[in-house]
Amino acid sequence: MWDWSSFLHYLHSAYLIRGAGITLGLSIAAMLLGLICGLVAALMRLSKSQLLNRPAKGYIWVMRGTPVLVQLIIIYTGLPQLGIKLGVISAAIIGLGVNEGAYLAEIIRAGIIAVPKGQFEAANALGLSPWRTMRLVVLPQALRIVIPPIGNSFNGLMKTSSLASVISLDELLRRTEMLIQVQFRVLEIFTVAALYYLVLTTLWGFVQQWIEARLSRAYATVAPATNAAAAVQAAALSHDAI
Repeated sequence: MWDWSSFLHYLHSAYLIRGAGITLGLSIAAMLLGLICGLVAALMRLSKSQLLNRPAKGYIWVMRGTPVLVQLIIIYTGLPQLGIKLGVISAAIIGLGVNEGAYLAEIIRAGIIAVPKGQFEAANALGLSPWRTMRLVVLPQALRIVIPPIGNSFNGLMKTSSLASVISLDELLRRTEMLIQVQFRVLEIFTVAALYYLVLTTLWGFVQQWIEARLSRAYATVAPATNAAAAVQAAALSHDAI
């Protein structure tokens, strides 16, 4: 039967709270790696060179077409057979980050494609190099488009990180399972773990709203521009506000 005293006791368990902290840290590290992989893969996908385009397509195809759990197991237990030994934390970050990067690549690519072609032409007319065009004009405008889906991806990543318990990473779900093996309070402890995940995702929701509002204010001067060249100049001038 449900035991309220056990539920309230584990609700503020330092052991589980530290596990939630590990989950959050793992998610942040994996997301940063995923953003790097995603940005690089997105730019490679947009390249006209097949030497860049094809490897990016292959990476996205493999990562999105296989379960992340299988990828984690291969990285942690399979790579040592090839002489590549990784610690459990490194394996979890790499596995989750590289997998997440494949999904972020398509999000970022879609955001870049959504920027009007007139912005590229206006930047070229102003004499901006391709790198400065991408950095000062295209990416800032694409950022406003991709922030909501990227934020949702991070929300999902915090829950997906529970799969790292399979390779014995001592995160929230792993600690929950270990505690249940000792205390035998399955429903109460799993409910506490679910509440911790809910708190993490809810807090991130507020952070995401703040980021979106800040970006909207930072680029508020770009929208009223009367032509593409003016929009490019406004974007280039306002990039320091981010």
